[in-house]
Amino acid sequence: MSLSRRNFLQSTAATSLAFAGLAACQRQHDTGGAVRQGYLNQVEGLGGLVRDPNELFDLPEGFTYQVLSQTGDAMTDGLIVPGDPDGMACFQRADGKIVLIRNHELRANELDKSPFGPDAEGLAQIERDRVHDWASDREPHLGGTTHLVLDPGTLTVEEQFLSLVGTEVNCAGGPTPWGSWLSCEETERNAGQAAGVEHGYVFEVPAEARGLVEPVPLKAMGRFRHEAVAVDPATSIAYETEDRSNRALFYRFIPNVPERYAEGGRLQGLAVRGRPSLDTRNWQNRTVRVGEWMEVDWIDLDDVEAPNADLADRGVVAGAAQFTRGEGLWWGDGECYFACTDGGPRRLGQIWRYQPGETGGRLQLFFESDDDAVMEACDNLCVAPWGDLIVVEDGDAEQYIRGVTPQGEVYTIGRNAASGPDGDKSEICGPCFSPDGSTLFFNVQKHPGRTFAVRGPWPQPSL
Repeated sequence: MSLSRRNFLQSTAATSLAFAGLAACQRQHDTGGAVRQGYLNQVEGLGGLVRDPNELFDLPEGFTYQVLSQTGDAMTDGLIVPGDPDGMACFQRADGKIVLIRNHELRANELDKSPFGPDAEGLAQIERDRVHDWASDREPHLGGTTHLVLDPGTLTVEEQFLSLVGTEVNCAGGPTPWGSWLSCEETERNAGQAAGVEHGYVFEVPAEARGLVEPVPLKAMGRFRHEAVAVDPATSIAYETEDRSNRALFYRFIPNVPERYAEGGRLQGLAVRGRPSLDTRNWQNRTVRVGEWMEVDWIDLDDVEAPNADLADRGVVAGAAQFTRGEGLWWGDGECYFACTDGGPRRLGQIWRYQPGETGGRLQLFFESDDDAVMEACDNLCVAPWGDLIVVEDGDAEQYIRGVTPQGEVYTIGRNAASGPDGDKSEICGPCFSPDGSTLFFNVQKHPGRTFAVRGPWPQPSL
C-alpha cells in the first residue's frame, strides 16, 4: 500500500535522480536569496530554500513561519515554558480549539530549563501529588509535557500550561485515535539516590486536559528506552520504537481493553519469519535490501518491566529482529513508518515500513540514506496530508526537514538557521500537521528551544 494514491511529485518521475539532484544544487547557486549549502534534492519538491533574514528557519518561497512558543516564556498557569521541546502531536479540542501537546526531554538536574524557575519558586503553584517523581524535596524530575491551546485561524496561543511532570527524558511518543498523547520516557533509570521510582515508561495525557494530569505509568507497555508510539485505529494495537544504540526491538502492545492501556495487555517483539534474530542494521553486511519485503511474526516478551534493562537483549536471543536507535514512528493509511537514526552502511539512517496482517504482517526497508546531503540521522517523522513522509533530522551538522515520496525519493522542506553559542545547530523535533492540513508544526529543541508553525502552498491530498 502506498503512502497515498497520488503523489504530487509524479510529474518529475521521468527525470533521473542524478539530473534532479544536480538541478536542485544549481538553483541554490543561481538564486540570489537562496541558501548556499549542500543539500541534495532527488526530486523537485517545494523548490529551493530562501534564507531567513531573522536567521531562525529557512523555507521555500511562499512559505512563512510563526514562533508560537519559546523556552523561558511565561505560561498562562504562572509557570515558565520548559526547555528541550521534543515530540509533539496536534489535536482538535471539543470546543474547536487546536491543541499541541509537546514533550520536554529534561532530567531532574536541568534547573535552568525548569518550568518552576531555577530556584523552584513555582513549585508552590502546583499540587505535589501530581509530580510523578522527585530527586529531592525541592527537585522534581523535570520531564513531562506542556499544552498549547491555539486559535485555529490566527494560531494565537490562548493558553499554555504544564500537563505532565515528574517524568524523565520525555523524548517522543504518539497520538491516539481517541484524543490523547502517549508521552514516552527515553531512559531506564532505576530507583535509587536520584529517583524514587523506576523510569522508562509511557504516560497518557488527554488533549482535553486543563492542567496537570495524574501521572500513571503504563507498565504493561514495557520498560525500556522508549522513543515513539503509533496506534492502529482499527485494533487499538500500539507499536513502539526503542532508542537504544546497537540493539533495539520494534514492539507491539496488544491491550486487554481497546483504548484503555492502563488495563494491561501483551507486549511482543517483531521477528522476521525464517530469519531468527535478524540483524537489520546493515552495518557490516547488507542483510536487507532497500525495497525488500519480509514476512514477520511476533514473539511474546516476558518480565516486561525489565529491572535489569535487558528487554531488547532477551528479545533478540528469543528470535526478535535487531534494530538500532529506533526513533520516529507514525501511523499512515493501514501501515506505519519508523526511523532508525544510525542504520545503514554509512550509519546515516533507515526508514522502515510495517503493514499488519492476519499472520503477523510484513516489513519493508523503505529507505536507507547513503548521502548526508540527501538525509542524515532521520529522527521524528509524520505522514503528511498529501501522503508523503515528513522527516526531521538530528545529525552532526546542518538540520533539515525532509519530504519523502512514496517512491522513497527525498526533497528538502526547511533548514534550522539558528546556531548556538558554539555554532552548533539544534535538532528539529515533533513534526505534525493541524487537523485541516494547512499548518506544519515542529520544535527546534535548543538555543533556546522554539515551537514553530509553518503555512504555505502545501500540496493538496488526492480525493
